[in-house]
Amino acid sequence: MSIVTKTGDAGTTGLMYGRRVPKNHPRVEACGSLDELNAALGLARASGTNDFLRNHLLWIQKSLVEVMGEVGVLKEDLPRYTSQGYRLVTPDLVAKLEALVHELEAQNISFEGWATPGANLVSAALEVARTTCRRAERRVFDLQWTGELRNPEVLVFLNRLADVLWLLARWAEKPLSSPP
Repeated sequence: MSIVTKTGDAGTTGLMYGRRVPKNHPRVEACGSLDELNAALGLARASGTNDFLRNHLLWIQKSLVEVMGEVGVLKEDLPRYTSQGYRLVTPDLVAKLEALVHELEAQNISFEGWATPGANLVSAALEVARTTCRRAERRVFDLQWTGELRNPEVLVFLNRLADVLWLLARWAEKPLSSPP
């Protein structure tokens, strides 16, 4: 099978279960923003040399695939999605991000002033990921606002993730950052 399917040539794209929607559909916008976020996280992970950072970013990327799956399914297909063993975003997933927030905050990362991205490559890449996360959060909110996405934990996850990415960027700026 080729990557060239030509099924999108007329301006539609596929969701799970063979559903087709316009490429500018709000769900596609949300999925596209999440995809960009995953790519930005990959850049940040590839830029880092510290195992603490790289391991956490890899876990976040794997979790984000679950988020993208849920966002990419029309609400009428969610029962089928979950019956096939796909997981939805839960408070437990959010709690793992919150635990990372507390772990990073325990290292006395400064909250004073506004951070200017670019102190180093890793922190700059994390800031790109954070701003991409905030855009994805806005796109997901659009789906929730219209009732197309009913799980409030998706939005909570993205909000916590943006906080984590901000803290990780500050952590990466610290001289000789080391794992907690």
